[in-house]
Amino acid sequence: MGLKYAVIGTGAIGGFYGGKLAKAGNEVHFLFRSDFEQVKKNGLQINSVDGDFLLNPVHAYHSTTDMPACDVILVGLKTTANHQLASLLRPILHENSLVVLIQNGLGVEEKLAAELPHTNIAGGLAFICAQKNSPGVISHLDLGRINLGLYRGNKEQLEQVCTDFCKAGVDAHVAESLGYARWHKLVWNVPFNGMCVVLNSNTDRLLENESIRELSHEMMQEVVEAAQKCGYNLDNDLPHKMINMTMKMEPYAPSMKLDFDNKRTLEVEAIYSAPVKAAQKAGYKMKKVAMLEQQLKFINARLS
Repeated sequence: MGLKYAVIGTGAIGGFYGGKLAKAGNEVHFLFRSDFEQVKKNGLQINSVDGDFLLNPVHAYHSTTDMPACDVILVGLKTTANHQLASLLRPILHENSLVVLIQNGLGVEEKLAAELPHTNIAGGLAFICAQKNSPGVISHLDLGRINLGLYRGNKEQLEQVCTDFCKAGVDAHVAESLGYARWHKLVWNVPFNGMCVVLNSNTDRLLENESIRELSHEMMQEVVEAAQKCGYNLDNDLPHKMINMTMKMEPYAPSMKLDFDNKRTLEVEAIYSAPVKAAQKAGYKMKKVAMLEQQLKFINARLS
């Protein structure tokens, strides 16, 4: 018997990865909010650079109380909704369930582990350009890799998840260190999520400008040095590699920019405040990152 999957937060990220698993024949149960009626009627459409596909019918639900207990729960919610997460998860957990938090930032596993002390937990770091265009319609524009890292539980179970992703055509890997994987993703998230909001631009517009390209590199270097102080030996050449990668990507509005455009609360705590605090605790100050954090807090206050 294969693993039974659930997706909590079927936006661009949850919809894409859950959709790929379902297309490959895995049993996947999706939690929807505003898209529920649309998906029940018309299915879930994934428009992808790797080939478009429609899932119809879909195991779609409006409440986790109606969903079956699942072996693996993929969480695609924004971290700003994590105060609801434990209560959403409890109805679909069994004693061996694994929760995979496909979220950005630091500290998300620790907080959930405190609320669900007996649950297996892992993290997922998605390197993907994807967005939800309309109810039940997701666009996958570029990339698609996911790095998985175990926080607590059975590594063999996480490796099976990785195998299922690979069989579904997803570039998936199990990281030796979840902390390393999270800091690695922050090297990209920190400059581009925040500066796309503050400067009201997509990634291509930022990197066309020499001054902002240099500032992006400096922020990335701060994140690398902070990670090193915290015990994660990131490559010093990573900022250069990530900027080059981003310049080759399709022009992209990161998730925080889309949240800003739609007047939704920004993920400042997980992506900025938690890393800044972790660095300070290790004796390092991310001065430019901290300034961006303060600007985003100001914007968040105006959105709320």
